[in-house]
Parts: sequence; structure tokens; C-alpha cells
Amino acid sequence: MVTSATSDQLLVVIDPVARRTDGESVRIAKDVLSAGAHTKVCLPDSPEEFARALARRGSRRPVVVGDDRALVRAVSLLHRQRELAGCALSVVPVGSLLSVARSLGVPTGAVAAARAVLDGAERRLDLLVDDSDGVVLGALRIPPVSAQGHERSPSLEAGRPWLRTAQSLVRTLVPARETTVPAPRPARLRVEVDGVTLLDLDQPVEAVSVTAGDSGLAEVEVRPLSVGAEASPVRAQGRTVSVSGADFRYRADAGVWGPVRRRTWTVREGALGLVLPGA
Repeated sequence: MVTSATSDQLLVVIDPVARRTDGESVRIAKDVLSAGAHTKVCLPDSPEEFARALARRGSRRPVVVGDDRALVRAVSLLHRQRELAGCALSVVPVGSLLSVARSLGVPTGAVAAARAVLDGAERRLDLLVDDSDGVVLGALRIPPVSAQGHERSPSLEAGRPWLRTAQSLVRTLVPARETTVPAPRPARLRVEVDGVTLLDLDQPVEAVSVTAGDSGLAEVEVRPLSVGAEASPVRAQGRTVSVSGADFRYRADAGVWGPVRRRTWTVREGALGLVLPGA
């Protein structure tokens, strides 16, 4: 569903990482937004300040200037506050991690993205919500393969408050340091879609991917480990997807989570209102 996002009252929340990594794009975005609307600009220096700015937005339409981590952080906060239904969120992508914003249809240039904030329309998008109340905007993958052979672990942040300005809130914390994760071994997982077993523990798995579609259903693809002849992927659609088995990690949006032994994701149809360029 698409509705007009016209509003002359904007709350522009600029992520501290964006300010440090690409100040020129931040300046351009501020100039374009300020020229087209009444803006209140917030410059939070910590996750808590970021959360307070969003919570105190009043009738202003929130605009996040930052990378995928800032976008996921904002959506997670609004979801946990149960305010997504009445909120049209905008984002101006700034930073090096922009694949999620790009996949959702947000322009990645500062001028084009800022113009979309002013002239675009709200589109209601499906969202994946897991059983720990975490959200997934893009696709999730098991196992989380990295070209460098390692992944960052969000659990390493405890006890390092001096890194807080570069961290995301709760499940979107920016890692403090990298840990080496062994090359993925064949996983044995049970994958269930709407209560029906798609693949069981007796079949080694090469990869599992889950993506929220556009019709209230998740798109699920399971690639069995091939021995000899290549095994065909198994695909299904459903509203709930459960994965269980030995400890596993998964990549979702801008982070890697786990290990967990079971996780269930449910599609929330039209849960996210995102302002995108008009047709």
C-alpha cells in the first residue's frame, strides 16, 4: 500500500557514525531537507540519545541519516515501542553499509534520498519478527558466510562503554572487535514452514535463506549439501519459519546473531512504513 508522505515537520536524526565517516553527504542531506521542510536536527552521541530523540519526536516525521545499522536500530526501537503502525520512517543512507537500504528501494545518493524524503510516498513493507522480538528488514542467511572467513560477534560489547558512540542499540550493536569463526561445516538443521517440515536433521544443509516477500509470506530456500550430483534447492512460502538443531549463527541485515538452537520468524504484513520515491 502506498500513501502520501507529505509533511513539513521533520525530525532529522543523524547517526554519529555517519557524521564521522561522510560529513559531506550529511551536510548535503541537511541542506536539501532544510530547504524543503521545517526540520529539527538531532545529533545523538549514544544509543540512548538516539532512542530518546525518536521517542520525543511528537508529530514530526522521523528521518534517519545513517547506514544500515542506524536504519535497523530505528526500526527495532519503533517496533519495541509498538509505534511502527503509526509511523512513516524515512532514511538518507550515509556510510559504507547500505545494502539493506538499497534492497528496500531507498536511493543511496544523498540528494536523491533527501528528495525522496520530501517528495516520496509511504509504502507499507512486510517485516520479519523473531521470537526474541528482533526484526529483519532484508534477508537472513544460515550460516553467515563471510568473504574474509570471519564474522563479528555482537556479544563482545559488554564492559566497553567507551565504544558506545559507534554502537547500535540492543540487537544492532556495532562490534568492538572481530573473532575468528571456523569455516562453515555442514549443518544439520530442521527447517519448518508453517509447521510443516521442509528439511530434517538427517539431511546436511549447505545454506538456508529467508526473506520477507510482498504478500504477507516469507520466501524460504534451503540448499541441501550436495554429494556427487548437485542437490536441487528446496523452496517454500509461509508466514512462520522455524529453524532448530545444533548451535547455529545467522546473518540478518547488518549483524550476525547467535549461537542459538532454535529461532522462529513470523511475517508481519505491512508492518513497516518506509518513505520511498514516488512511482
